[in-house]
This record gives sequence, C-alpha cells and structure tokens, in this order.
Amino acid sequence: MATAQTNTAQGAALMVGCMAIIGMIDNYVTVIAGEGGLWQFHFMRSCMVCGMLLVISFVAGWKIRPQNWRGVAVRSVCGAISMGVYFGALAFLPIAQVGAGLFTAPLFVLLFSVLFFGQQIGIWRIVAAVVGFAGVMMVLKLDVTALQLVAVLPMLAGITWAMTALSTRYLCEGEETVTLLFWFFFALGVLGLLGLGLMAAGVDDGQSFVTTGWRVPTFVFWKWTIIQAVFSMIAVAMLTRAYQVGETSYIAVFEYSFLIFASFWAWVLFGDTVDVWGMVGIAMIIASGAVIALRTTEA
Repeated sequence: MATAQTNTAQGAALMVGCMAIIGMIDNYVTVIAGEGGLWQFHFMRSCMVCGMLLVISFVAGWKIRPQNWRGVAVRSVCGAISMGVYFGALAFLPIAQVGAGLFTAPLFVLLFSVLFFGQQIGIWRIVAAVVGFAGVMMVLKLDVTALQLVAVLPMLAGITWAMTALSTRYLCEGEETVTLLFWFFFALGVLGLLGLGLMAAGVDDGQSFVTTGWRVPTFVFWKWTIIQAVFSMIAVAMLTRAYQVGETSYIAVFEYSFLIFASFWAWVLFGDTVDVWGMVGIAMIIASGAVIALRTTEA
C-alpha cells in the first residue's frame, strides 16, 4: 500500500502541541476521580465529543463515514483497549509502573515497523528510543527490582497503543482526521458503557475510580468532563493528524514530551516540583527526540 505524503516536521509539531494540551488537562483527572467513576467519565465525555463532531461535521460538510471500515475499526478498538488496560491496571498497580508500561509504545512502534512493515530502522533511532524510555523510567521512578508478573500487564497498553499508531498510518490512509477522531471516541464510549454495565452487574463497590459505577453527576464532574471533552477532542485530532502526515516511528518518540508538559503544568498549577533525577530523565527524553530529529533523512 502506498503511504501518504510524509511531513515529519509538521507531524512532530502537532504531536508536541497535543502533548502540551493533554499534559495540562490530565492534571485535573484527580478532581474528576473524586466526583465519579472512570466508566461514567469515558461514556459521558465520548457522548459530548461525538455529539460535537456530528454537529460540526453537518455544518462544515465533513464526512464521518469511513472509507475503510475494517481499518478504522481496528484502530478504534486498539485505542480503546489501550486506554482500558491502562486505567484498569491503575486499580492494582502503582501509577509509575502503569505509566512506564504505556510509554513502551514507541519501542513497540519501532519493533513492529521492522517486523511487519519492512522499514529500515537505523541504530541511532533504536538507541534514542531506548534512552528516551530510560528517561521515562527515571521520571516515573519505576522500581525495576520490585516488578511482579502482573506488572507486565501495562505493557499490553503500550503494545495496543503502538498498534493504534501504526494502524493510523498503514490501515487508515485517505481517511479524514475527523472520521478517525469520531470513531476513536465512539469506541471509548462503548468501552465506558460496557464498564458501567459491569459495575451495575455487581462489581461496583465505590472504592476506587475504576470500580465506581454510575453516580448522579455533580457540578464539578460536569465542569471538568466538559473541559476534558473539548480539549481532548482538539488534542486527539492533533495526535491523529500527526501520525497521518509524519513517519510513525519518528513521531511516536515525541509522545515522550507528555511527561515534560505534565511536570510543567503540575508545577504551574499545583506547585509540584521534579527532583534532580526527574530532571535528568527529562533531559534524556529531550536528547532522544533531538537525535531522532537530526537523524531524519527527509528534507
């Protein structure tokens, strides 16, 4: 299959902008968690986003219907599974381990690009990805000596997120950004609905964000869910477009910038600071991105 015209610089800029937005709004997830459950949040936010996209698409004449239903379905399901596993693992694992598992995605992107798409990945990109991942572990303070078998589960989130990124590039060529955006959030909404059904079946114990079912939405829950819906729609649109226009194995590494922006906004909004090792890790992440940019052979 012929690939779309590649513009890695534009894709990288879109990805960095996306991570700046997500790094800010995700700092308020703890506020939402204090007011309701994960599945209710996914369901309500997806309903808002899909509703907005339908209205905007009708006015602007955009097409929601995919050209390749199978490719879009694969991408949407992979994305939903990734987010489901990621947040589900938070119920019984420290966030450092779960986050590190998710951020293995760029490594799997590189691996799958070689194994399944025949790309030639240079040694510098491989080294840069490994250095970037090591920086992530330092920022998240992952204790590798305390890993258990169950701690491997978050890597499934990284694997499926890598599959989401690759399917955007190789299975969804020619699809409109709004089409991919709509069906991604639609899949998340279905995931939220399934989770609510599971909670209603007797799993709901109200003890955590993950095991809480439907609650009457408070003003705070409505407020931050609406803000999440609007800004996440913008951010995910930028992310989707980044993978459409840029080389996947290059663009994926710029997702590491999320940790930089998340730390920055945590400091600005709540006064949380990063220790010395955390700053070293961030420097390693920046260095890995710089190496990949410099090694790019495209104009």
